[in-house]
Parts: sequence; structure tokens; C-alpha cells
Amino acid sequence: AAEPTAVRALARRLEAARSPVMVAGPEIDASGAWELGVALAERQRLPVWATPAPGGGRIGFPEGHPQFRGVLPPAIGPAGQTLAGHDLILVVGSSVFPYYPHIPGPALADGSELVAITNDPDEAARAPVGDALVADVRLTLDALLDELADDTRRPLPEPLGDPPPVQDTTPMDPGSVHGTLAALLPDDAIVVLESPSSTLSLRNRLRISRPGSYYFGSSGGLGFGLAAAIGVQLAEPDRPVVCVLGEGSAQYAITGMWTAAAYGVPVTFLVLRNSEYAILKWFAQLEGVEGAPGLELPALDTAAVAQGYGVRSDRVEGRDALHGALEAALGSSDPRLVEVGVTPGMSLF
Repeated sequence: AAEPTAVRALARRLEAARSPVMVAGPEIDASGAWELGVALAERQRLPVWATPAPGGGRIGFPEGHPQFRGVLPPAIGPAGQTLAGHDLILVVGSSVFPYYPHIPGPALADGSELVAITNDPDEAARAPVGDALVADVRLTLDALLDELADDTRRPLPEPLGDPPPVQDTTPMDPGSVHGTLAALLPDDAIVVLESPSSTLSLRNRLRISRPGSYYFGSSGGLGFGLAAAIGVQLAEPDRPVVCVLGEGSAQYAITGMWTAAAYGVPVTFLVLRNSEYAILKWFAQLEGVEGAPGLELPALDTAAVAQGYGVRSDRVEGRDALHGALEAALGSSDPRLVEVGVTPGMSLF
């Protein structure tokens, strides 16, 4: 647990802050502190951002909560700009911060201070700014709540608006694919995600709000999702698991399809086929690189490959066909794969 005098000092800083904000990271879920994080945000009326997606191996705060503001941008300058205007930034259970592309800028705006609560001393040492309490996240939040008064008069943050409506186009945009999934996803479902170019659109559409319901490769690299989904389903046999993949991501562990079929592991695999390596095209644009080779995937048929391993697969186009195929897959007791064509490029909503 954190040293008591350090917890008391943090409580006084929170109470005295004019406009504090909380950034929720994966250690909240991993340490069993989900309800404590919600209680802290509600008692102090804190707006809550999720840590940038590349380091968010789990979700640390219910994303359907009215105080949730979204996912921080995964780059130095944009993240600092997003948090500008807050005099105290409380980072709970995350590094400071997990970045992806190099977009420089101030890590914090003038007038902002930062305190991180983390159980990882290496992450505390690497943080470029702020102070840190290195201790178990759940125990520290529990102690902090005991120290905080209940009478804050800060206004509640404005809630996020509703997600955009699902568009019926062919090919669909990735956000509409995730919106279709959101309409069908059971409340107790678990999502394992490895679709780099549509990660933010999934988070913005699904707004997952239960602990232990989201898993992501927190290094930002590829090859985690397909195999992890099978492991998560074996560990949680009473909850439906949906693995969301790009057709390129699926190839890193495609032999896992054999495992799912051979052992009857009832994962629903949703593959978004954009016929390109979209995340690397985005990086190329950021770096001003034109015509980088090897980023087109025009002949990749993941549904046929999965079928060859023994997983029943559907290749669909459009909203109605996707809805029907997903509904059948989610209701199945066997592994199923649904592959849908989507528009190319990055998708945020």
C-alpha cells in the first residue's frame, strides 16, 4: 500500500485543485479496483479519460459512464493539448503515457501538474513529468477514498454525445461495423481487439462498461489478438468472447483457428477486410513517405483460410448481411468467423 502521509498529501491536492482530471489505465482492472475508480471519479466529480489505446491492455473505467470523456490521443503533443486546462492530472494505473506515432509537443501544458498511481516502479521512473505513488492501485485508491471529503462543489463534466448512427453502405465504414456489433453484443461479452486502424472507432461505439471485458495488445504490436481470444474464452467459458481483427492482424496467429475448431472454443471472430495495411499507410503519411511497398492486401481471404482449419466462416457485405451473420455467430456454441469488407483508411468514429 502507499505510504499514508503520501496518500493524505494527494487527497489535499485533489481537494484544492480547481479543475482536476483522472486518466484511467489498465492496472485499475487488473488490480480489482474498478468500483473504487468509479467511486473516486464520482466523489470528486472528475472527468475521466482512458489512457492512450496502445497502452490500454484493459479498460480502467466504464466508457458508458456520464463522466467518461474518451480515449487520450497516443502522441506527446496531442495528449498534452487534450489535458490542457486541468491543473491536476491524476493518472491511475497507467504509464505516463503510452505513445505511438512521434508527434512532438509539451507533455503537459503550463499550469498543469501530474500525479501517477502505479504498481510499476519502472514506469514511474520513465515518466517524463510529474510525481508518482508506487503501490498497489486498489489499496491506494481505497486509502485515498478514506481521506477525501464528500462535499466537493465542482460541476459535473458534460457527458459525451451518442455515437454516430450506423450507415448502410457497401463497403461499410469500420465505425458502422462496430456500431452493428454494439447493437448485438450481450452485456456480459468480452472483446479482444487487434484492428489497429479501427481501434478508436470500436472504443467510441461499444463504450464497454464492465470490468474484465476488454483485452488489447498493450505493446501496440501485432500477433496477440487471435490467440489471446481463445485463451480468454477458455478462462471465461460462461461469457461470450468476440475477437475483432483486421485481415492482416489475423495472419500472425492464424493457426489458432485450428485450436478453436479442434477444442470447440466458441469465439466469434469478426474480421474487417480493408485490403491494405492501413496503420502503416497512416505512419507513412505522418512521415511524408509516398508509395511505400507491401501495404496492399488485395487477395487475402481470411474466411477461406479459417474454413480450411475447420471454423465455419461467412464473408459478407453490407449492414443487413453483417447483422444476420453476427447474430448467428454470437448464438453458436462453436467457433465462427465473420469477414466483412470495409472502406480503407483510419477510422476514429
